[in-house]
Amino acid sequence: MNVGDRLPPLEIPVTRTLIVAGAIASRDYQDVHHDPELARQKGSPDIFMNILTTNGLVGRYITDHFGPRTVLRRVAVRLGAPNHPGDTLVLTGTVEEVDGDTVTVRVVGANGIGTHVTGTVTVTVPEGGPA
Repeated sequence: MNVGDRLPPLEIPVTRTLIVAGAIASRDYQDVHHDPELARQKGSPDIFMNILTTNGLVGRYITDHFGPRTVLRRVAVRLGAPNHPGDTLVLTGTVEEVDGDTVTVRVVGANGIGTHVTGTVTVTVPEGGPA
């Protein structure tokens, strides 16, 4: 693994169920994450994914690549374009730094309307590298 290496993209269908389940699992009961009519009243075309679900999907992307024994040390994300039902989130990553068994990856997630998430993830990779 070297600086500049690219992780394969991960495509995640953004379903209504994923959005609502993620909000419930993270105890985020804001109506914009489960009630389409109230979301529209607040100016959104539909419900949208919460940041905790996005954070979890970014973590999954990294551990899917590096393996289940990988330890997430730091996840720092910033949201952009919202994820609405019917879209697809495509996560991509580029290795920014390698220091022994510690790797930092720049992650970008895009959907049909733009960049949904950007950030960095720092992990400790198990001996032997990615699974």
